[in-house]
Amino acid sequence: MKALVMRNRAIQMSSIEKEAATKALQECIHGVDEKNQKSWMRFLRNLFSLEDGEIAEIGTRIPRSGPFHRFHMAMEQALFDAQDRFNEFEQFRNWLKIGSGHVVWVPGAKGGIVPLPKSISYIDLEESAMREFHQNMLAFLRGAHAAPYLWKHLGEKSHDMMASVLVEFEDRSVARRAA
Repeated sequence: MKALVMRNRAIQMSSIEKEAATKALQECIHGVDEKNQKSWMRFLRNLFSLEDGEIAEIGTRIPRSGPFHRFHMAMEQALFDAQDRFNEFEQFRNWLKIGSGHVVWVPGAKGGIVPLPKSISYIDLEESAMREFHQNMLAFLRGAHAAPYLWKHLGEKSHDMMASVLVEFEDRSVARRAA
């Protein structure tokens, strides 16, 4: 995640407020070791030395949960293995991304706008965004369109097929929360 921030010296802080802010930023949040603590303190000094209106870009990265990543990928693989529509996994995954709204919209070759799937790679997508994508994917899969598309020959039973694949993962999810 990235954010642009700027210093606003027009905001006056009392000495008590400054002390509380300093304590929060220097003690409640700190580097995990001496090297990282020095980097953190240097970052804070640089941030608070900005002039009025001067802008800085701050980047953070909260790594994804390995177990959740594996859980999601196993669900995608189980769905791919069970479905009849796609022969290539990457095309199946792109279809999931588009159906889930995990896209950027760009001008198409003929003037309309078209969705391009965004990356869900471990490096590109942080934990909260991955969980949001996962929930949107489940909503798409449980919706009216996905099951009949994946199992056209099953007709009305296609939703039962979808449920039979997803229930295994719902059971695992419940068991993981209980543990």
